[in-house]
Formats: sequence, C-alpha cells, structure tokens
Amino acid sequence: MHDASWFSLILYHCEFSMMKRIVLIIDDVHSIITDGLNKVGFDVVDATKWTRGEILAQVANAFGIVLRSRINVDREFVDAAKNLRYVARVGAGMETIDVDYCATKGILCLNSPEGNRDAVGEHTVGMLLSLLNNLNRADRQVKAGEWKREMNRGRELGFRTVGIIGYGNMGSSFARKLSGFGCKVLAYDKYKTGYSDAYADEVSLDDIFANADVLSLHVPLTAETKYMVDDEFVAKFNNPFVLLNASRGPVVRTSALVSALQSGKIVAAGLDVIEYEETSFETTKKMSDNPDFRFLAQCDNVIMSPHIAGWTVESKVKLAQVLLDKILKVG
Repeated sequence: MHDASWFSLILYHCEFSMMKRIVLIIDDVHSIITDGLNKVGFDVVDATKWTRGEILAQVANAFGIVLRSRINVDREFVDAAKNLRYVARVGAGMETIDVDYCATKGILCLNSPEGNRDAVGEHTVGMLLSLLNNLNRADRQVKAGEWKREMNRGRELGFRTVGIIGYGNMGSSFARKLSGFGCKVLAYDKYKTGYSDAYADEVSLDDIFANADVLSLHVPLTAETKYMVDDEFVAKFNNPFVLLNASRGPVVRTSALVSALQSGKIVAAGLDVIEYEETSFETTKKMSDNPDFRFLAQCDNVIMSPHIAGWTVESKVKLAQVLLDKILKVG
C-alpha cells in the first residue's frame, strides 16, 4: 500500500529506469488487476485514499490509471496527465470520462462491459418476472398473514413484446436471457445496423412505440440520452407498458415516470438506477423530501435496486480480468 509521500519516492527512482511504468489505482479494484500489473513490471500505486487534488498533483508521471467512478476525468485532469497512455474503467459506462478530449491527447479509454453483461441481463429478467407476477407485493402480503390470490394473478412473459433500446453488450445479453420464454423481442440501436440475430429483430424506434408492451433501456448516459424518457416519449407508445431501466438513472425523467404510472400508461417499473444517484453511484442525493421518489417508494408496481444489476460475485472477477487483458494489450 502506498501513500502520496511514498509515491514521490517512486517517481524519483523511476527517473532512472524506463523499465518501470506507474499505474495509479484510483478506486478499489479486484486484486486480479493489481497482481497482473505487478507481475509484468508496472509500479502499481494505491491512490484510493488520495483526494482529487493529490491525484492531480501526481498524475503527470502516470502511464495509466485504473478507476471506477470516484472522480471525473475531465479536461483539467487530462491536461495534468502529461504522460498518460490510458484510462481504464472497471465497468461499462464512460460518462465520467471525457473520452473525446482524451482522444485529442492520444490517451486510450478502456472499459470492460463484457465482464458484467450477463449479470445485467439476468438482473433485468429477474425484475421483469417479479413485476409480471407481483412477487414483491405477494411476498409482503403473505409475510403479513394475508393470502390474496386473485389480486396477485400474474401475466406470462411469453405473451409480451419486449422492446430493447440499445443493443450493445447489455441489451443483447438481456435478449439472450429472454430467448427461452417465447416472447417477441424487438431491438433499436441508433448507432448500429445489421444486428438482427437469433434473439432480437432489428427495428425502428417507431416500431418499438407501436408494438412493445415492455421497454428495457440499455443505453449510455450522454447529452442525447439524458431524460430521453420524458412525457413526450411515453406518449408515443400505443400500449401501456412495463419500463425497465438498468442503464443510468438520468435517462428517465422521474417526474414523467410518476405521471405515467399515475395515468396507467406505464403499468409497472423496474429501476436498478435512479435519477438521484451521485456520479460515484455509491450514494444518492437526499430523497426523503422528494415527492416523486416518495411516490415510487410506496408503489407496489415499482421495484428498485441500488445500482447492482452488474454487481455480482462473478462479475467482479470478470470485469477485472477483461480490463486487465485490455490494459496488457496496450503494452
């Protein structure tokens, strides 16, 4: 374990040896990454306790950084990183990294969505099945001594048409997990063509609006997707639908979701992410005084989880191994 003063000693000694290259570990990561980098001769520096200011003061000498979402890699950060070769994020989303500006400086941006796509797919299917079969409500009722069968009559997934927006690692994994249920799966991705496969049919966004009665979001958070699901978006659906969001919270405008739940246009919602998360994903803004959140919290037809769709024992290992493999290819 290293602190900032020890790091300064490393920099001094590294001036005399190009064999050693420094990698800052900014967030807690699996030891697969640190052990793997040490094994091939990198100087791995634990910066997990450093403040942003301490990191900025030392990053000029770093060859690479490994992080999750604790700090933003913005222009200030990139300008300070004079010798940086790569930014490696454990996970999928890159919204805390200015990828375009990194590219202008010749800095590679790496991530590892392959590592948790199965976890996200399974979690999203689990939320959908729970919503269709009223499992959370039924569980609470039975534990309270209530035995209400008719009000908890479920709906079969095989009779649903599922629309997926975003057919990358996460969206395609969700489609694969659905393949045994017999439902029709439609996929729309603005940035891809020719992606129809055995699990989903490539369609237009208008086809999603016209036919889907389940919508699952698997898009990155960008200026284009922020608040994509708003009142106007919801109104375009022909059918009342179940909304699933395992992408990023701000893709859905919460006030629009509440309005749609109240009107019945959205019949249920499974939310692994919410608009009120901090960028680190480790905490949320204060929600107790938020009327939209209070409404969601008391709805039997809304399931929420704390951004854990990709957060499994297995994915922690796979995310690290995938990222390490990509880092080692950089050299």
